[in-house]
Order: sequence, then C-alpha cells, then structure tokens
Amino acid sequence: MAIPDDLTPVGHISGAYGIVGGIRVSPYSQDADALLNVKTWWLDKPTLHAVTVRSAKLHGGDVVATLVGMRDRNEAEALKGASVQVARSEFPALEEGEFYWSDLIGLDVVNLQGEALGKVTDMMHNGAQSILRITPVADPAVEKAQERLVPFVDQFVKTVSLEQKLITLDWGLDF
Repeated sequence: MAIPDDLTPVGHISGAYGIVGGIRVSPYSQDADALLNVKTWWLDKPTLHAVTVRSAKLHGGDVVATLVGMRDRNEAEALKGASVQVARSEFPALEEGEFYWSDLIGLDVVNLQGEALGKVTDMMHNGAQSILRITPVADPAVEKAQERLVPFVDQFVKTVSLEQKLITLDWGLDF
C-alpha cells in the first residue's frame, strides 16, 4: 500500500487496553472523528506502516481500539508512543463553520485592526471550548513576547480563511 501524501497526526498510542491486544489512543482533538470513522491508520513504530482498525470507541476522553492482527497485550504495549496518522482525504466531512484542529495549526492570526498577533502553533481543550495557542511573530524590539491563549468561540474568532491561511480575531495586542 502506498503511503498517502496527506497523512495528518490525529493522536498517539498511550498504552495497551485490556488483555487481548487493544490499544489506548490519546486523540489530538476532542471529538476524535477521524480516529472513530477511518478504518486505515498509519503508525510510525517501528517504521511507518498501515494498520486496519477492527473497532474504535471513545472511553474516558481517549479512544480505545482493536487492530486486525493484534493478538495480545504485549504487541499493544510495544506500540506505546507511536504516532497515529490518517490520510486527510479520509477525514469525515464537516458542517459549515467547523474546522479540524490540524487545519488551524500554522495559520497566521491578525486582529480586527490588521495587527499581527502571531501564528497558531497548537490547539488544546479546556473542557468548555477549544483554545488557540498563538505564538507571537518574532520581533527584535521585544525580548520575549508572551504566547496568547484565545478561546476558539464566535465572540473572539471573526473569520477563518483556510485559503488565505488567516484567522481574524477580536483581540487586542495588549490582551
């Protein structure tokens, strides 16, 4: 099977689950749609290879899954730490105005005044909403600018343009 050129990290294996070779995956998004719906995952341990998912379900914030050919807990434990990737072309379709975290990471961020706030370097979830982690644009005049944590909610996020690779926020430079 050829390696897809649009592989996207969606989680990592945090350990074994059960005694018959199940794995526990820490997803990189709250809903874990790609992990739950795509049947071919790519693991990078020991080398990049495809696996077929027999079953996957949410369990306590993680995804627990069984893989075709995985026979026991020892095989599952050997995969601990492996990155789980899925072809972006296989992600389930989203509703208008919804975004996968992987699509937002790397986008430039400006405020309504057009001032550069930085770049989205990561996303996290605080239980109530997703949070943009924005690393400021390097500015030699500022010794160490602070990372910004901005809730990804309509009150602050005014536009997201994947085509322009730009997010516009209602957020001041001094926040």
